[in-house]
Amino acid sequence: MAESIASAETRNRLLKVTAGGLVSGIATPLMVPLIDSINGFPRDIRLALLAVPFAIFVFFLVRRFGANRLWVALAAGLITMFAFVCAVNAAVWVDGLAGSVPKFVRNVLSGLAGGFAGTTVMALGFRLLSAGPRDPSAWVPMVITGTIAGALFAVDNALNLDKTSILFPVWQAGVAVALVGALLSRPGASKSAIDAA
Repeated sequence: MAESIASAETRNRLLKVTAGGLVSGIATPLMVPLIDSINGFPRDIRLALLAVPFAIFVFFLVRRFGANRLWVALAAGLITMFAFVCAVNAAVWVDGLAGSVPKFVRNVLSGLAGGFAGTTVMALGFRLLSAGPRDPSAWVPMVITGTIAGALFAVDNALNLDKTSILFPVWQAGVAVALVGALLSRPGASKSAIDAA
């Protein structure tokens, strides 16, 4: 009975993490007009600012589930912003390489590349920070989730979504849940950390 209660509590906490990722993903495209109104900053800085909602959420996840010091959680947020820039640049690069491939296929490939680049940078950065486990296999689910969800870039483009997105909420929710899984797989991490959240 105690096991089923703990399981239900864990499920509820993961649903909260998913909801947080959905909210940050909804907020991301809404920031575009605000960021576009900022003049005088390089393109990559403005791209990084678009990642602020998810970076704030990652800060709280790393702080809560990683049992890390404040500076580690702050650095994780900055790495998330840098990863967003890398993801967009990877997607643009692959789009340029695709050439005469049909637009939908080109967008799928760009999204996969961007999703892979973004989550790989996050995983490597968090691993170097000791914000999570050192074992690379603990980060594989996050990279796979981010890569596959990145393909939704093609759906956003096919639907001509501008101030809304399917990609960002799904990607950020999936990556957030996988991040919490990686943080809790760290040796010495207490599985009860998720229940205390």
